[in-house]
Amino acid sequence: MSVTPDTSLICDRITGFFLPAPPIALGVAVSGGSDSLGLLVVLAQWAAEGGPTIHAVTVDHGLRAEAASEAQEVARHCAELGVTHDTLTWGGWTGEGNLQHRAREARYDLMSDWAKSRGIDQVAVAHTADDQAETFLMRLARESGLDGLSAMAERKRHNGTVFCRPALGVRREDLRDILRSRGMSWIEDPSNANTDYDRVKAREALAVLEPLGITAPGLARTAVHLAEARNTLNWYAFIAARDLAHVQAADVVIDLRKFRILPDEICRRVLLEALKWVSGAQYGPRGKTLELLMESLRGGTDMTLHGCHVSVNTQEVRVSREFKAVEGLEIQAPCAWDDRWRLEGPWQEDMRIGALGTDGVLQCPAWRETGLPLRSLYASPAVWRGAELIAAPLAGLNNGWRAENLRPEEDFFAAFLSH
Repeated sequence: MSVTPDTSLICDRITGFFLPAPPIALGVAVSGGSDSLGLLVVLAQWAAEGGPTIHAVTVDHGLRAEAASEAQEVARHCAELGVTHDTLTWGGWTGEGNLQHRAREARYDLMSDWAKSRGIDQVAVAHTADDQAETFLMRLARESGLDGLSAMAERKRHNGTVFCRPALGVRREDLRDILRSRGMSWIEDPSNANTDYDRVKAREALAVLEPLGITAPGLARTAVHLAEARNTLNWYAFIAARDLAHVQAADVVIDLRKFRILPDEICRRVLLEALKWVSGAQYGPRGKTLELLMESLRGGTDMTLHGCHVSVNTQEVRVSREFKAVEGLEIQAPCAWDDRWRLEGPWQEDMRIGALGTDGVLQCPAWRETGLPLRSLYASPAVWRGAELIAAPLAGLNNGWRAENLRPEEDFFAAFLSH
């Protein structure tokens, strides 16, 4: 690579992200676009100079006919750079739900599994300062609050793999300059010219705003400042949660007296993390819905949202799993149920694990002794043989079975500090 002072600075900024303790092996997600290809070149050069061993991965979502040939082009670049490369394919699109969301989740699931199979703890993705600024404008248009306008996290864990963004302080054009210095071309995604997409509109808006001094680096720095404020609020929410909340059988129970005297923003953050933790969702409900919940609790009224039932009495607020969210959830083997529970006991092939429900609770004479409210028990796991209830450990009907909570209480508190 032809190194100029400018490109050397960019390379140092990217590789410095991993110091002072660089990984032994590092994955990098490469689509073939300029951002990811530029990042690949920088990391490959670092590897050649004694840095981590680099492994590249491309995900073919099976949604565009040219995707396979683009993955082959990435493989060719990797071979020239001396980097191993794998292509992962996804065929899970059923035509239902939000395509972009499903494809993104599938992409990260596939890359996480790939990284684990290769013994890689970290995978680098090529989000830049331009992506940061475009996201800021898109969320500003949606009237997002502090969290939505805050900068992307430099590191985020997904299914046990850390995905990192070492190029957040780098402009897209800087990475293209690195590619031009090597005479390398990149793949242009045709959607980047489609003004039906909000990101393309945001990119065009940035070009208009730049003469006013509103630039991509400037907006990216603003997003970083907002992230610092968000992290401070999350710290105070963490301290508050430690004082007023505890976990009981995968429910989050909040002391109402202490909750009422907290600032609204801290209350909101405690509720948000409780909803995410109980439901297992990566994201919480939208701000307006959360405001409705807070109004409901102030009025002493229960509310159901985000796959959770939130109840309030004179002493506590309880966030528990909503029965309807797990009503049809069944597994035919003693493995994780609802990603929250694992039942262990004398399993037989004709058994199944499903929600206890209202009919099941009636068959548990000792349910009151558990100290759990009925709504929590309805959404708890039970062992069935046809219509016959075999065991419901959380409702006091054990019959040789036990329930293991797969989400320790410490994970709930740690979630406040993981953004």
